[in-house]
Amino acid sequence: MTQKVLITGAASGLGRALALRFAKTGAQICIADINDEGSQETLQLVEKAGGGGWIYNLDVRSEQQWNELRSEVEQRWQGIDVVINNAGVATGDRIEAGEWSWWDWVIDINVKGVALGCRTFTPMMKQQGSGYFINVASLAGLMKAPAMGSYNVTKAAVVALSETLHFELKPYGIGTTALCPGFFRTNLDKGMKTSDPQMYKFVDKVFEASELNADDIADAAFKAMQKNLVICNPHPTGRRAYFVKKYLPWLFRIQMDKFAKALKSRDPNIKTQFQKDAEAGR
Repeated sequence: MTQKVLITGAASGLGRALALRFAKTGAQICIADINDEGSQETLQLVEKAGGGGWIYNLDVRSEQQWNELRSEVEQRWQGIDVVINNAGVATGDRIEAGEWSWWDWVIDINVKGVALGCRTFTPMMKQQGSGYFINVASLAGLMKAPAMGSYNVTKAAVVALSETLHFELKPYGIGTTALCPGFFRTNLDKGMKTSDPQMYKFVDKVFEASELNADDIADAAFKAMQKNLVICNPHPTGRRAYFVKKYLPWLFRIQMDKFAKALKSRDPNIKTQFQKDAEAGR
């Protein structure tokens, strides 16, 4: 049976890779994104890969747009099999740095956008007695490294929501997986908000070091859905890191302390003794 799959943020990056992974099975895909040009490119690639579908311009922050999309899905498909809440943005700053409005921005998209997707389509799935949510979180939601407070908070919230729904919706025949990839080459950094120029260099460095790409992550998500896993942590290094945090917490604390001390050494708000002496004329 042809699956009907809705993917937010599918105009590029991981969203596009997820669309192509499902297209290989012949799925019909709703490409929901604010980037119409990128969505059109994704649709063309989906059709070449053996799938089909349609485009919907969606701002995941808008409850009204989600409700209108649900009506469109009902009209076109009379139901849905998979909703992938992939749309997301990135922030990276110390707690006192950056603009406070960035917190609203990242929470509205990364948390409320995912919750709205689940909230909108749960009634439909309950009526069907089937369905699946894949919510894209991050390894950041499991590990919570320093200087990424706002981003960590949103991704941890997606993990919490997904774990909640995994059990809440299971009796209705509905599955939920939190996808928690580590860093991999994508376009997430292009719109990242940070006041620290070093953050861009750090992100670029870890992107280049990643052992997986977007296609690998999409394939892992597809397999996790088939197994109805509550958490999908696809990176081998991510799984090792989470193992250390869970079973060797003392070692995890040592590593995080070293990381935090390194961050302090380049904190622009902390003057070195040399600077203090120079200002005092010593």
